[in-house]
Amino acid sequence: MTGVIVACVLLLSLGAAWLARVRSRHMSVETLLVADRALPAPMLFILTVGEIYSIGSIVAFPAGLYGHGVSYGYWFLGYLLLAFPVGYFVGPAIWQRAKQYDACTLPEVFGRHFKSVAFERLTAWACVIALVPWGQFQFIGLRSVLDTMGFSATPAAGLAGCAVIAFAYVALGGVRASTYVAFLKDVLMLFGIAAVGVGAICMQYKLSGGHADIVRPTLALPSGSSLVFAITTILYQGIGFYFQPSVTPYLFTARSAQAVRKAMIFMPLYMLMYPFAVFATIFALRFLPPLSNPNAVFFHVAGVLLPPWMVALAAAGAVLAGLLVLAATSLNIAAMMTRNIAPKLGRRHPKRAINLAVILFLVLALVATAHAPAIMLTALNVSGYIGIQFASLWFLILTGWPASARIAGLGLFSGAGLAIALFASGVSLGGVNPGLIGLLANCAIVFCPLWRGRGAVRVHTKKDLL
Repeated sequence: MTGVIVACVLLLSLGAAWLARVRSRHMSVETLLVADRALPAPMLFILTVGEIYSIGSIVAFPAGLYGHGVSYGYWFLGYLLLAFPVGYFVGPAIWQRAKQYDACTLPEVFGRHFKSVAFERLTAWACVIALVPWGQFQFIGLRSVLDTMGFSATPAAGLAGCAVIAFAYVALGGVRASTYVAFLKDVLMLFGIAAVGVGAICMQYKLSGGHADIVRPTLALPSGSSLVFAITTILYQGIGFYFQPSVTPYLFTARSAQAVRKAMIFMPLYMLMYPFAVFATIFALRFLPPLSNPNAVFFHVAGVLLPPWMVALAAAGAVLAGLLVLAATSLNIAAMMTRNIAPKLGRRHPKRAINLAVILFLVLALVATAHAPAIMLTALNVSGYIGIQFASLWFLILTGWPASARIAGLGLFSGAGLAIALFASGVSLGGVNPGLIGLLANCAIVFCPLWRGRGAVRVHTKKDLL
């Protein structure tokens, strides 16, 4: 039954992607990558939350709580709560810059602002390096969901099928197809998380004999270094969230700066699903035997509490969540490969070149997933340590601070290198997130007063600052 329901949902999602293709008057490169910059606020909201609240919300978040304690939930939810107000103010400004430079990719903004083709190519490589772990993260999550559905005997075939569907989304309608599929994904994922959460509350109430402490925490509250880590991670990821290449390009698709601002207002409402995931995790900790694989905790609880058809719908929502982000990430990487890193390859047939690059990335990511670690947090760390360092470049662009491409690049790669080195070395930092240390070093370099006036890109008019 599970396989049939999931297959029907996937076919329905392909129909939604085809509808996006039919409703597009033409399929230019700009349509493929940024939806002609025509998405109204509701569609931008659906697209953005569809990418932000990915498969990690239904797999990695309960797994993190289960394996690392309540401190994981503190920083996971805390940085999202901080990110949305930041996005409300910087999101419209980012859209204005992308519109001003007629940019379809992130490196095009950087290269045209700093007037350097070499810097555009360099930042494109950095973006690709940051996005590859993010794409692999989706494959890891999809493998975990497929295992819970009973496809663990043939994981390669299941993931290959996911790669084919992700490519179909890209080929049919580009980023607009992701928007249409996101409607279906959101309904199923919210239904699945709420159903498991409510089931966990009811069952805990029954097993507790009707006592009121059914959601009493069973995990120790963070203190010491874990509390320091939670606070520094909230600051680091909350401030830098909308500046990383896995999120920023979605803002380019908006119809206007006002549409971005309106979409940001309602972003926090989506977080109402997280308490249900917390209830499910607490139920697993209090009443179920220990699990060897934390990534399976949510669907293990779902299998205990819900009928098979409801578990299948929840699994379908999780699969769509992973596929959406995988498709968008592969499209983003392919666009940078063919437009910024090797533009000659896509000069004659840009859409064909983008599709071929998407296929290449999906194949490589599929192979890499076979050697991925069991816990998905490592992939996110690597992606974040690089991706959030782009915040310094956006600080320069949005404030008009005079700095050259050389100094901007020095700050970017110094910050990313320092963060990764500290993370890999395992040196004790008292709980401080190494990414925050890298970002502070990055900003110290690019905003150093000694560089002012030395080959810097200057903003001369008030219009340039708007």
